[in-house]
Amino acid sequence: MEFDFADQQPKLLMLMYGLVAFVVVVGGLLLLLDVVPAWFARRREAQLVAASASGAPITRRPRQREGLFGLFFLLPTLLLLTVGLVVPAIRTTLLSLMNSDSTDWVGLRNYGWMFSDGSIVRVLINTLVWVLLVPLVATSFGLIYAILVDKARFEAVAKSLIFLPMAISFVGASIIWKFVYAYRGEGDQIGLLNQIVVSLGGEPKQWLLESPLNTLLLIVIMIWIQAGFAMVVLSAAIKAIPGDIVEAARLDGVSPWQMFWRITMPSIRPALIVVVVTLTIATLKVFDIVRTATNGNYDTSVIASEMYNQAFRYGQNGQGSALAVFLFVLVIPVVIYQIRNLRQQREG
Repeated sequence: MEFDFADQQPKLLMLMYGLVAFVVVVGGLLLLLDVVPAWFARRREAQLVAASASGAPITRRPRQREGLFGLFFLLPTLLLLTVGLVVPAIRTTLLSLMNSDSTDWVGLRNYGWMFSDGSIVRVLINTLVWVLLVPLVATSFGLIYAILVDKARFEAVAKSLIFLPMAISFVGASIIWKFVYAYRGEGDQIGLLNQIVVSLGGEPKQWLLESPLNTLLLIVIMIWIQAGFAMVVLSAAIKAIPGDIVEAARLDGVSPWQMFWRITMPSIRPALIVVVVTLTIATLKVFDIVRTATNGNYDTSVIASEMYNQAFRYGQNGQGSALAVFLFVLVIPVVIYQIRNLRQQREG
């Protein structure tokens, strides 16, 4: 098929505009964050060298000028946060107080719907189950694995095997596990799980259609992906435990169980909190797995997927925005706790 430049001219122009915009934005950021600070630094260095050579007193910038200089470097971050977070958050909050087509104010009616509609209550329960199981189980698996392979002969290979799922996107992992859960009526099964059941004399099932088992099977996918992250962070924390403490405990004759609870756990507590908090936030926002595996059907929907369905599939902007705001409210306490924990670690 011959390429016609005349027919593709509008698309080529849009592509060119996009490239120009990309160059302008990226070039502007590099200029603002790299070239300009480097120029000021070289200028200040030249002034200090000249003052040192002439014996003149070195003048310091006024505090007010230093404050303005710091604000200058904060402006890009503040601008991006305002455009990408603050403005959308305010707009979403306002939409949550309006009707489906955002033409009339309905107050808190959308939030009342969230807690009175049976299907949405089920969504909230599913999200709660995700948040309770994923951080707990993934962190537990990661911790156990990190302890078992610590200083083992093939430690690097063993860690690589459990970390590999982290390199797969949530969508890719969901597709892989859909094949594991696949069902093909009677006869030979292409799904690994059903094939195991059949080989043991059982009957194959449509696993992703049976509630609440299907939700637990989706949670397995998330645990499979995130256990590697937990293992890497906790393994690094275990290796950071001072060797003299471990050696002293062994000389005192502590058992492996006492070593775990009295030495390892207190030492890796900060890393453990970081892992649990990070996995909790990631679980609250989970969307890809549910969307790819079941599309939220068969009582598997969670807040993020139901928010998408309400706003973009059913045209219920108010209800979708209410779910988005509720999800944002759920994340805030976790973030605040993490900030306070990090501040206490620095002060301690």
